[in-house]
Amino acid sequence: MAMKQGWDLVVGLEVHCELATNTKIFCGCANSFGDAPNTNVCPVCLGLPGSLPVLNGKAVEYAMRIGAALNCTIEPSIFHRKNYFYPDMPKDYQVSQYDQPINVDGYLDLPDGSRVGIERAHMEEDTGKSTHVGGTGGRIHGASHSLVDYNRAGVPLVEIVSRPDISSAEQAKLYVAELRSILVATGASDGKMEEGSLRVDANVSVRHPGDSLGTRCEVKNLNSLRSLQRAIEYEANRQIDLLESGERIVQETRHWSEDEGRTSSMRSKEEAYDYRYFPEPDLVPIAPSVEEIQAVRDGLPVLPGAKRALLSEATGGELTASSESIVTVVSLGLDPIVFAAISAGADARRAITRAANEIASVEGEGSHALTTEAFVALLQLETNGKLTATQAKTVLQELLAHGGDPAEIAAARGFEALDTGAAESLVEQLIAAHPAEFERLKSGEPKISGFFVGAAMNATGGKADGKAITALLRSRAGLS
Repeated sequence: MAMKQGWDLVVGLEVHCELATNTKIFCGCANSFGDAPNTNVCPVCLGLPGSLPVLNGKAVEYAMRIGAALNCTIEPSIFHRKNYFYPDMPKDYQVSQYDQPINVDGYLDLPDGSRVGIERAHMEEDTGKSTHVGGTGGRIHGASHSLVDYNRAGVPLVEIVSRPDISSAEQAKLYVAELRSILVATGASDGKMEEGSLRVDANVSVRHPGDSLGTRCEVKNLNSLRSLQRAIEYEANRQIDLLESGERIVQETRHWSEDEGRTSSMRSKEEAYDYRYFPEPDLVPIAPSVEEIQAVRDGLPVLPGAKRALLSEATGGELTASSESIVTVVSLGLDPIVFAAISAGADARRAITRAANEIASVEGEGSHALTTEAFVALLQLETNGKLTATQAKTVLQELLAHGGDPAEIAAARGFEALDTGAAESLVEQLIAAHPAEFERLKSGEPKISGFFVGAAMNATGGKADGKAITALLRSRAGLS
């Protein structure tokens, strides 16, 4: 859904990222997804009288890693109680960070070259999960009853709040995808949106170019990149329609329905004073030393931006760091297998292309059977001319589905590339059989090469190397 012309979109995102600790933030209960409801609970995370929290040190380390990776200043911080009543918060308040967060004033550079400012990345505890039974859309309105699972209550979170620097739904998607890659790379989170480890709230407003910021609405709990883009586009156009009809925007929190493709009002937007923040009396301040902060920064792994630059360098600049194939490889975590192939002598561009196309096509479907060793061996066969590109793709699909040895799979299928002499003979036969098409090639018509490559493939049962055939044809046509 395209946004109407004559309007600017302004978006700020709040990304809630569950930390990959073994236990919850203030108690020893397991931080585990998918367990039976209400089995990972104790007096502390249930807020029972007399229970006292103890801060998880690993959660603090992970929060600092996130801050360092997002170019934030890591500062001394304290926890506050954020008071509100809702069934999924057993204490009737949430322990969070308010005016003294641990990470402030950072930024995130995106693959397209744009930069999004990071206002803060603060620590807090997650809430439980409510399931509303009956009604429509899983919402409480019209439900016959509700169930609450407190397993998630007390799971450590970092909420990453961007500045309103995002100007399109596509950029918002790119930001979350890049942020997710960074979180996974640091080891601080598994970034699984489908399991709720990563959830996004979008603050959306519109304005005419040059005007001051408009009234924003917050769209809650978007759990996929597709939902994020659709929700922002819908909400922007909804606001534009209201303003163009002479109405005003009411600041509120809105719910996104993936099935209906629309947002709907949830509640009026709360301000800080609504939560009656006050310092958490049972927790001491977090005050990491300069040495501890530096150790976290020094311990960061290679981050996605640097990985993209290294892959681009490996291709000699043929592929830029912002090229779609390199971005895909890094965002899907396929760079280790690609770097291994390059280190073993495989052509860098070919390795990236195979990963970004064939491997990426099955990456979202779950695990595959391809090993790094098999991928390296396959690319060596292709690089050495023992398999054509078409044959290599076929063998790779078999490796992804069932594993095995690429040479054995190729032999079983009768794959072998034509030797130079056979390829030259084939080209002569094709030229003789298609003189008119060859004249078109000689005249500089580039697409006619595809006709000859297709004919070569048909004549050899796919054993011809398309690039070699094209090079031989161009040589015979005096175009090389």
